[in-house]
Amino acid sequence: MESSPRRETVDRWNAQTKQLQTAVSNVEKHFGELCQIFAAYVRKTARLRDKADLLVNEINAYAATETPHLKLGLMNFADEFAKLQDYRQAEVERLEAKVVEPLKAYGTIVKMKRDDLKATFTARNREAKQLTQLERTRQRNPSDRHVIVSFEFGSLKKCLRLLLPSSARNHMRSGSLRAFEVPEHLHS
Repeated sequence: MESSPRRETVDRWNAQTKQLQTAVSNVEKHFGELCQIFAAYVRKTARLRDKADLLVNEINAYAATETPHLKLGLMNFADEFAKLQDYRQAEVERLEAKVVEPLKAYGTIVKMKRDDLKATFTARNREAKQLTQLERTRQRNPSDRHVIVSFEFGSLKKCLRLLLPSSARNHMRSGSLRAFEVPEHLHS
């Protein structure tokens, strides 16, 4: 049995939509977990920085009670240790800005893609239902051209209403998979 160009197009659209749906599901599954783990890592790094700041303060307090030679050594150590904590602070800020926040923003993108997929499936199911009804009408009354033409015309109007948003989504979906897989804000 030879497949029609329409059928091949529908199959190709279905394959693209299913591929995008798989990508969205995969991202939902893994990116949420990644975001939580990175956020926990940042929080623990910040707590470690806070504890180190307490340690620096305590070293300085101890240094104030010691002899001048030991005091100088302890204060130099505390100063160098405080500089290390400044780097840790920079690490925390950079992780929040460059990793955690983009991952959070990506969650919104995933939700929008999920909604788009749902709308695409709904439109495609309506279109398939209309085509099935047309085929049934053709099979029941093959000789009654008036009924078929009027049904086709009514069906065509409904399909056009459904297909215009659907075709816009299909156009968007064709480039959507690449844009979804490689969002610009995760490149920097």
